[in-house]
Amino acid sequence: MKNSKWTALAIVLSVGIVVQANRIDGQQRVDPVRGETPVDALKMERPMPMHDTVWIGELTTLEVRDLIKAGKTTALILGGGMEENGPYLTLDKHNNVARAMGEAIARRLGNTLCAPILTMEPGNPEKPSTPGGVVFSAETYKAVLTDMATSLRAMGFKNIIYLGDHGGDLKPMSEVATALNAKWKGDGATNYFLEKYGNSGPDSGCCGFGVLEKYEADALGIHEKKEGLHDDYYISSMIMTVDPNGVRLPERTKAKKSTINGIDLNPSAKAIENGKKLVAFRADETVKEIKKMMAAGKTSQ
Repeated sequence: MKNSKWTALAIVLSVGIVVQANRIDGQQRVDPVRGETPVDALKMERPMPMHDTVWIGELTTLEVRDLIKAGKTTALILGGGMEENGPYLTLDKHNNVARAMGEAIARRLGNTLCAPILTMEPGNPEKPSTPGGVVFSAETYKAVLTDMATSLRAMGFKNIIYLGDHGGDLKPMSEVATALNAKWKGDGATNYFLEKYGNSGPDSGCCGFGVLEKYEADALGIHEKKEGLHDDYYISSMIMTVDPNGVRLPERTKAKKSTINGIDLNPSAKAIENGKKLVAFRADETVKEIKKMMAAGKTSQ
């Protein structure tokens, strides 16, 4: 037993010596497990053309590095959420909408990449509001937002824009943006919070759901008759631009339940066309507000 203890200690010490011996200025030069020298990928030239996406998670580390160097220094933090959305829409409704909107807004801004969507909303984890509605506590939600923004700043992003698709996202986003601007004091990055993006009032905001409903009626001639479900044609058609399964269209069609608020989601091509128009309208209005906010030197609007 005594010999085995000394043997184990000798192994630990020898590994430590090998690891330390292969560090220069505190940087590891040899992988102690594989026994091979790792390549410093960040010093490589990118070996292939740039992939066309605005989503950080879909880029390689060299692509993100080169895009930041090229001036793409604005980042979107998009808040979604998981909640009950009636019998047809998946819990990811707000996340699917955030996916469609992040793509459109980033491309219109032109110098922008999208951070991973914050897919869970703030709430009380001990009292789920609905089956499947996984939430963060308010403290955790704000901590995640803070860490995301701080990481983006450390990477070299100069403008960080918060867009909450779910109403519960808005207050903590505003608080985090304000707190970080005070902490950073304009040194390195500025946080912008566009409250109007998530404003659902029919006559207020620039680009929230109430405004979309008005555009749907005025521009597309679609007039929904509310059925009391947490679901709408305009939401469903926007989701269909990124994931038709998010509205369960194949199953609904088979069950002859493809209408929502009196409007049929079939033919699906027509619904997707309308969804693209709604996404484009909301993205255009959002970009106008972001540019107006920045030009005026405001960090919230």
